[in-house]
Formats: sequence, C-alpha cells, structure tokens
Amino acid sequence: MRTCYFDCFSGISGNMLLGALLAAGLSEAELRSELAKLRLPDWRLEVKSLIKNGLQAVMVRVRSGEEARPRHLADIAALLEQSALEEDVVRRALAVFRRLAEAEARVHGQMTDKVHFHEVGAVDALIDIVGAVIGLRSLGIDEAVCSPLPMPRGWVRCQHGELPLPAPAVCELLKDVPVHGENLAQELVTPTGAALAVELAGSFGPLPPMRIERTGYGAGTRERRDRRPNLLRLLIGQRQDAEEAQLVEVIETQLDDWNPEFWPHVSARLLAAGALDIILSPVQMKKGRPGFLLRLIADPAHAARLKDILLTETSAIGLRFHSERRLTLPRTAVELATPWGAVRGKKVELPGGGCRIKPEYEDCARLARKHDVPVQQVHAAAEKKDA
Repeated sequence: MRTCYFDCFSGISGNMLLGALLAAGLSEAELRSELAKLRLPDWRLEVKSLIKNGLQAVMVRVRSGEEARPRHLADIAALLEQSALEEDVVRRALAVFRRLAEAEARVHGQMTDKVHFHEVGAVDALIDIVGAVIGLRSLGIDEAVCSPLPMPRGWVRCQHGELPLPAPAVCELLKDVPVHGENLAQELVTPTGAALAVELAGSFGPLPPMRIERTGYGAGTRERRDRRPNLLRLLIGQRQDAEEAQLVEVIETQLDDWNPEFWPHVSARLLAAGALDIILSPVQMKKGRPGFLLRLIADPAHAARLKDILLTETSAIGLRFHSERRLTLPRTAVELATPWGAVRGKKVELPGGGCRIKPEYEDCARLARKHDVPVQQVHAAAEKKDA
C-alpha cells in the first residue's frame, strides 16, 4: 500500500499541499494539463523553487484576472461536473467543498445550499483543491495519514471581519481530529487546508510504519513570526506491516443499570465499526451495586463512531477516553495443515528472532465438531505446523 503522510508541523493550506506534492514528484506539466480541464478563464499557475531555513521547497501561487466573487456550492458543483476532469477527481474535489460548506453553514447558522463561499470560492481555492486531488491520484497514493494539527491564537481578517484563531470554520472541520495548541498569534491551518486534511486523510496520528521513498516540502506564502519554517512536509512510501495504529484511544464507561443479554449484539457492532479490542468486566460499584466496566481500544479514525455506538446501544450517559501508545508484534495470516483439514492462523514474529503460531479457535472448533475429535487435539496439531 502506497502511503502519504501529511507532516503538518506548520499547519496546512491548499497551496502548501499542492507545492509539497510537486516537490514530492508530481509532474508540473501533468498538473497544468489536468487543471486546464477545469476550463476556468484568465488564470495562471506560478511554481517557484526556494530555500526556507536551509530546506528546498516549492511555493505555488495562483494568479487570476477574474474578479473575486462569491459562489454557492451548487455553482462549484456545476463548474466541476461540466469540466473534462476524471470522474473520481470531480467526486473527491466536490467532497472537500461540501465539507467546507457544511462547516460554514454551522458557524453562520445557515442552510448548506445558502452558504456563500468568499475566500474559498475564488479561483485559487479551486486550483488548490482540484490540484491536490490530481496530485494524490497521479502519485498513486492508496492512503493518506495526517499528523495532529497545530492550533494557534490571535485573529484573522476575512469577509466577515476579524475572527478569532483558529478560524471558526476550522474548529468545525476538525471535530474529533487530534490537535495541539501553538503559542503563535498567526494562522497556520486555513479552512481549505483543514477540509483537504479531513477529506483526503483516512486517519490522524503519528507517522505510520513505512519505507520512505520520497519527501517533499510545500512552502506557505507568509513567514512565521517565530522564524520557524512555514512548510508542509509530505512523506511518501510503502507501508511496512499490517495496518495497526500505534497511538490508540482507550474508551471506557461503567454500567450498573444495563441488561448484559445485549452484550453479544453490542460487541459485534463495536468490532464491525473498527474496535481493536473490547473488555467487559464485572465490578462492584457504589452502594454495593453490581455492574460492569466496559473498556475498548480504537485507532483515532474510528473513535468517534465507536463512542456513538456505546452511547446508543448501552445505558451509558457518559464516557471517559484518553490516548495511549502501544507496541504490537508484526504478524501475518497463515494456513495451517492438520490431519482433519486446514485452519487459519497467525504467525507472530518475536523481537529476538523466531516466531510463534496461533491457530484460529473457530476453525479448530469447526473441524473438531465435523470429525468428532477433541478441539484441543486439533489445536495442538495446528500449532506444530509451519506456514
């Protein structure tokens, strides 16, 4: 799987992402050819290589002779759908704009189809968003992962006047996304950048295990006031092992008024929604009442959905959650031969070399029932076989 990691140590904007894609190998000629399919009048793309804090980067600027005018989501949808762009490019670009429209609608108390795009409806935002989608497609990216995003303080001037940072639309877009405070009175994450990150990245967290093939830096148009480089770094490479989050969210709740007969249904829903592990333990609660402690772990990308299921399917009225690091051993799926047939298993690689084999219990139980032999006999036979 080809992975792209958005390393947003100085935030993210549309032109920073587009510049980083060009620095990471996106063909400028191909980009210009694809963007021409938008059929937008009177615009040009300026691409410039430069050095920032000793790092080579690419800065992209969009120049347009078109007078800036507000657009509705329907206007942008019509423009994209009437273009000669590939269907999947249109779909993903429109999804980014839809996220922006929904965030602006919540902030300003409007219906989504009534939202006017001002800054993000201009030609430069169209080029940045469509260009980013084209770039990921051209570079053969199968998945994108984004780092936690920096949230500064201060104020930003926009069509609605002075607004606090992070911009209200950014706060809406980044619900359930890992962020961290930045002691800088300057915008680092733009609404366009936030929408691109949330729509294009499948998950947020640390750099996943991967073999790095390319690195590219995209430069912002403004200098940071603390003299740090205003750059976005992309790391592109092949995933090295099974897709397992090493930064996980631990979610738990205590239940003292819930019918445990529902547990098989609830646990099945949680596992289907991406829970990595689930534990239901009996506990003695206040006033001597018996109850349960329900604890699960999840990768951050699935945590919000799992919380919804817990609050809907159980009697919980609140949840506790926190992030933890974890270490997992590499493992692969194998097929193990037994005298009664094959069973699936896991081959786990040990730190000091060697491995251990763990047969799947359900497969062993199925063969035991079929051939009327003890399940432990099938399990022992499978453990002795290598893949």
